[in-house]
Parts: sequence; C-alpha cells; structure tokens
Amino acid sequence: MLDMDFVHLATFLRWIESKALDLGDRMQKGYKRIWSSGDLGLYLLWLIMHLIVSIWYFAVDLVNSLESYLISSGFMKQYKDLDISKVRYLAVVLDSEEALDTMKVLELLRWLTVMGLRNVCLYDPEGVLKRSKDALSLWLRSEGANGDALVKQKYLNLEVISFTDGKHAVAKAANFLLKKHYVNADAEVPELTESDMADALAEIGYAAPEPDLMLIYGPVRCHLGFPAWRLRYTEIVHMGPLKSMKYGALIKAIRRYTMVRQNYGT
Repeated sequence: MLDMDFVHLATFLRWIESKALDLGDRMQKGYKRIWSSGDLGLYLLWLIMHLIVSIWYFAVDLVNSLESYLISSGFMKQYKDLDISKVRYLAVVLDSEEALDTMKVLELLRWLTVMGLRNVCLYDPEGVLKRSKDALSLWLRSEGANGDALVKQKYLNLEVISFTDGKHAVAKAANFLLKKHYVNADAEVPELTESDMADALAEIGYAAPEPDLMLIYGPVRCHLGFPAWRLRYTEIVHMGPLKSMKYGALIKAIRRYTMVRQNYGT
C-alpha cells in the first residue's frame, strides 16, 4: 500500500514538474521584457515567482531522489523483476560536454550491462564518445576478464555515433536517389517515400537498428541530432544531467517502457 501511495505521489509531482517547466520558460521570456521596461514592481514579482519555482524544483528533486533510493534498495517490489527482453536496442544520448565525464559514462554502461541490456547505442553530437570508443570497449572487456561475473555473463554490444554519421548518411542517400531516379531525363520521376529513403540508406551501408527506447542525459529535452530515420517508433525519455544519474531512475525508466503497449499505425 505504501509503495502505491508513493508511486501516485511521484506521478503527481512529475505532472506538476512539467507544468513548472512551461511556467519557467514563460517566466524567462517575461523577465527579459520586465528588465528592459525598468519596472521595479514587476521585477520584484518575478523574483518572488522565481523563488517559488526554485523551491518547487528542489522538492521534486528530493522526492525523485528518495524514489530512486527506494527502487535501487529493493523496497518497491514492483521494480524487482525487470523484464528487459522488450528493450532489444537501447539508445543513450549525451550532451557533448557531459560526455567528457568518462567515469560517469563507464558507470552508466556498467549499470546497463548488469541489468542485462545487450545492444546499446551511445550518441553525442560532437563525437566525444567516438574518440573514447576504444577505451570504453577495453573497459567492458576488462570488467569481464577481471572476474566480474555479472558483466562477463551479460556481454554488451556497443555502437557509438555522432552527428556527422547522420549528416554523411543523408548526403550519400540523397546522391544515391539522385543518380537512380533523376539523372535519366527520359525516365519517369517517382514520388519518393520514407521507404525509398530507408532502402537508399540500406543500399549505401547505413542501415542500422531502430532503438526501442532512448534515454537522454543532458540539460535539454531533445535528441540532439540523433539520426531521425532511426526514431520512427522510439520511446524517448529525458533523464536529467549525467552527473545526477541514479540507478533507481534508470530501472524506473526501463520498467515504464516495458509496461507500455505500443500501437503501430499503418
């Protein structure tokens, strides 16, 4: 009973958090207008509202931290048996500045490995992770070789990409379609579809799995340029800053995905 009450409280707080984010965006725009107008009364009102929102964020973060602790400690029974089979391919998107924190990235990979994830794609826009790929792969192998039974039994296939991978793929696919359909002036030009683009990417060697779930670590709530053609049915979850990542929050995000029933349109 206590578990369900806490889940309901956390759900309500997340709804309030989303509303507070919208309010924060509007307040930031309003602040610029107030500052330029020189109205002291409005400026003081803005400060008070900012203080209230800041206190609320602190309270939400406190509740999320407590929930994460209860999950990772095993107090919330519904999170103990995690069916990882539905997450066949996981994408993890990192802000490039946060991707510089190699130890945090390694810790995240170890958590994913221990949880049983087999296929993971790491992405950051500027290619920080690609430059560290050899070190990351070496660490994964050394974990198993040094006697970590859980890591050894649950091998992780790791893909590492950046924004340039998607950019080059689109350029090559467009050139492929141009040569195939538009060079011959006498040929009938077809109306290109999403399937044509997918086929072109496959022909030039850029076919890749579509992630079932994407976890975003960083200050912004977007995929930061991850190849869009791989996100047709992907569930996207913002996890907050990498430096504040929590094992319980990771379990919660993956479990929530496994409990969702997806309906695919035609």
